[in-house]
Amino acid sequence: MKNVSRTLFIPLYGKARVSRQGIILHDPDAERIWAAEAFPFRGRAKSKWLAYNMAMRARVFDDWTEAQLKAHPHALVLHAGCGLDSRFHRIRQPYREWIDGDLAEVIAVRRQYYADTGSYHMQTLDVTNPDQVRALPHSPLCIVVMEGLSMYLTETELRTFLGILREKYAEVYVLMDIYTGFGARASRHANPVNETGVSKLYGFDDIGQLLQGTGLRFTAEHTFTPDALVRELKPAEQAFFRLLFTGKAYGKIYRLIELSSC
Repeated sequence: MKNVSRTLFIPLYGKARVSRQGIILHDPDAERIWAAEAFPFRGRAKSKWLAYNMAMRARVFDDWTEAQLKAHPHALVLHAGCGLDSRFHRIRQPYREWIDGDLAEVIAVRRQYYADTGSYHMQTLDVTNPDQVRALPHSPLCIVVMEGLSMYLTETELRTFLGILREKYAEVYVLMDIYTGFGARASRHANPVNETGVSKLYGFDDIGQLLQGTGLRFTAEHTFTPDALVRELKPAEQAFFRLLFTGKAYGKIYRLIELSSC
């Protein structure tokens, strides 16, 4: 895999590790795939604190997707940059159609562990390729999950992708995590993705500028680390985890934002 594609093993490891502990996220697929793939991490990438953070992030995305599907049961769900994630299995709410999209080399590995069904499909999707984005299935409404993707896209690439989605779908709801400009600069030399060979990351400070011309608007900001999930950690771990991953300082590095066309 290319360096950027290999970054998918970081959240996979985190979800597998936490799932084995029986807290935050139940993800037997992650456990199974990590046991088979086991990318040779070291240092920060194998930190238990990062594993907790990755699992909580995934749980927040899961809960948001559940809520969107409950409100819009006939929507198309697009998980852009899906990696080896099993969200379509973790979600309990029924869905009409779900597309897991990623680069061709990722989808090739993914097909070793998952299979298409009548309502679930894997599809090669380079979000920087407008033709591939426009070739996504038609639907009046699209729920878009972008977890761990935006930081590998330039502002122009991300704005173009969001704009094409808005052109294609009458209603669009998006949840995505982003680095701030400071977060991206700091992460180029102090981030677990560096262990996969990635050093070029992008951040966004002005959400209004990012969304200019896309037809989407900022609607909400979410926490990666809801207190109810933090309390699932051992009491001795909670204070240190909060110091690392909660509070205003963390928000100046990393944000979770919701967008919509409405």
